[in-house]
Formats: sequence, C-alpha cells, structure tokens
Amino acid sequence: MRPTLARLAGADAPGIDRDAAVELLLGTAAHESGLRALDQITSAADRTLGPAFGLFQIEPATHDDIWDNFLKHRPALAGRVAALAAAQPSRHEQLATTLAYAAAIARLVYYRSPVPLAAPGDIAGHAAVWKRVYNTAAGKGRPDQFVEAWTRLVQPYR
Repeated sequence: MRPTLARLAGADAPGIDRDAAVELLLGTAAHESGLRALDQITSAADRTLGPAFGLFQIEPATHDDIWDNFLKHRPALAGRVAALAAAQPSRHEQLATTLAYAAAIARLVYYRSPVPLAAPGDIAGHAAVWKRVYNTAAGKGRPDQFVEAWTRLVQPYR
C-alpha cells in the first residue's frame, strides 16, 4: 500500500499517503475479500467476473464514478492513477489483476469523502470510517466484522 500511496502523493492530494490510510486500506481488503478473493462469487454457478472486483471488491460503477466525478477535475492526480494501470485488460478487470491500480481506486473512494480518517492504530475507528464511506448504511457489513478481519489477517503481520 505504501508505495502506491506514495505514487499518488502530490501537492494536489495532501494527506493521501497518511499512515491511517494504509491501515484503512489493509483493513478494507481484509474484510472485503479476506485478502484472497479477486472476484465476488454470487453463487456456486457463478462463472463471470463481478459484480465487485479485486481485493477491495470495487464495483465498476464506483470505479467509473471516481473517474467521471472526481479525477476528471484533478488531471495531475488522474495522470498518476492512470500510470498505475496496465495497457490490458480493461480498467474494470484491472481492479482484480493490478493491485496498485485497485489500491489507488480504493484510496480515492475514501479520499473524496468528507469523512475524516481515524487516527493511526485506531482499528475500531477505521471500521467506522469503512462502514460510513465504503460499505454505507445500506451495506450488509458490520464494523465488528472489519475489526475481526483486521485482527485475524493484518495484525499478525504488523
């Protein structure tokens, strides 16, 4: 996460590479995919990619909204994000195949939100931010699940 966020950093993106953002993204990936699922499996018969892609389980509509309504107005940052993508496959598919690109898009979901990040080390606080911004009130995820995923999948390696 750190190298990706360092590549996003610039005068036009203050704080994008904060330590708290690294923790929040690690917790997001741990909860959303268990740090292993690159595709959202909807049933035993599911043989298609999606509806959410990658370790961060980002939906194409969210990806497109980041580009259309946030990065469109920040060309320098958009250029740094685009530099993380490969020529192939499509950018939606790269949410599952290009970790740096997926991490950048996930960071931007949080970065464009007015909800402040929790302090570094405040995992319950990160869980609350995840719920408000990433999962939303309508989502099925719970902050305690985020904390459990962090404790099981991230904490042992910190």
